[in-house]
Amino acid sequence: MDLYEYQAKELFAAHGVPTLPGEVTTDAAEAKTIAERYGTAVIVKAQVKTGGRGKAGGVKYSPTPEDAGSNAESILGLDIKGHIVGKVLVTKAADIDTEFYVSYLLDRSNRTFLAMASAEGGMEIEQLAVERPEALAKIPIDAVTGVDIAKAREIAAAAKIPAEVTDQVVDTLVKLWETFVAEDATLVEVNPLVKTPDGQILALDGKVTLDDNASFRHGDVFATFADSSAEDPLEAAAKAKHLNYVKLEGAVGIIGNGAGLVMSTLDVVTYAGDEFGGQKPANFLDIGGGASAQVMADGLSIILGDPAVKSVFVNIFGGITACDEVANGIVQAIELLGNVEKPLVVRLDGNNADEGHRILDAANLAVVHRVDTMDGAAKLAAELASKAA
Repeated sequence: MDLYEYQAKELFAAHGVPTLPGEVTTDAAEAKTIAERYGTAVIVKAQVKTGGRGKAGGVKYSPTPEDAGSNAESILGLDIKGHIVGKVLVTKAADIDTEFYVSYLLDRSNRTFLAMASAEGGMEIEQLAVERPEALAKIPIDAVTGVDIAKAREIAAAAKIPAEVTDQVVDTLVKLWETFVAEDATLVEVNPLVKTPDGQILALDGKVTLDDNASFRHGDVFATFADSSAEDPLEAAAKAKHLNYVKLEGAVGIIGNGAGLVMSTLDVVTYAGDEFGGQKPANFLDIGGGASAQVMADGLSIILGDPAVKSVFVNIFGGITACDEVANGIVQAIELLGNVEKPLVVRLDGNNADEGHRILDAANLAVVHRVDTMDGAAKLAAELASKAA
């Protein structure tokens, strides 16, 4: 679960990471009131789960309460990379002497954790990483030993953090690691971590991603920070049915059993789609091993409810999952949904595949196309999607 900036800062404060006070609001008049209460210049910041807020006009310095109100009014409703701003954070402004960058993340490719840090933080950190990668230190973190003071000093030295603030940055790095571990995060990022003219270190921004698989350990945090308004409605519906679903940009709906098979199916459909105007997968949906007919029906209901989907490819290799159960699920889903017009291309192989074929053939559903090979099914699904486009 991605957090808004104000939520990330709440976690930072709970773990002793230095930051500035702020309040979130959905109302421009209240933004003015908050600024009046602080009695100092403030920053009004769009709260959206994407980067590039500053360049899009979503972060504005407000020297007076009137400025805070008018800036909030201009930011609320702003479209930032497809995210409509519904709330703003009003936070005390800080004088900035130097900007740094620090983060911890799960490095899946190397099966470890990674610290990244630079003495050159700010909005252009992505550009810095491309143009001058040597300026962005990358330090592997051992999952057992983590980040103690010695490791934090190694990170600060690699990032070329100035000596006069090294001790403060080291302390902040240790506390950010504590946040990362205690909250079961997969990403904790501060950009910028700033030095003020009086030598104080502050986390002026924050980005945190929490591991959904650890939500059972943090029910209060997930319940408090969950925001259905920022979630794709199809993904929300799939989550409610306990389905592993991710919305993509294409027109071919995908259902498979097992993440590896689904990923392979995405690749095969993308390759086949080149022949038919560049058709691409519309989603990732793994119904898992041992999926029942109800799970199959639930998955189909989600995918068929996506207006972008023009065809569906159901790719099942029966192991724990029995192909006859999948076939029954397809038949039941079409009966329950009624008036299904989008074509379904079905490939069943493995456990009880013959019985699955018999069930589909006996149902004689006009929208179901049974294909024996994965490549052939992907090609037909892409072709059907192109014809319906």
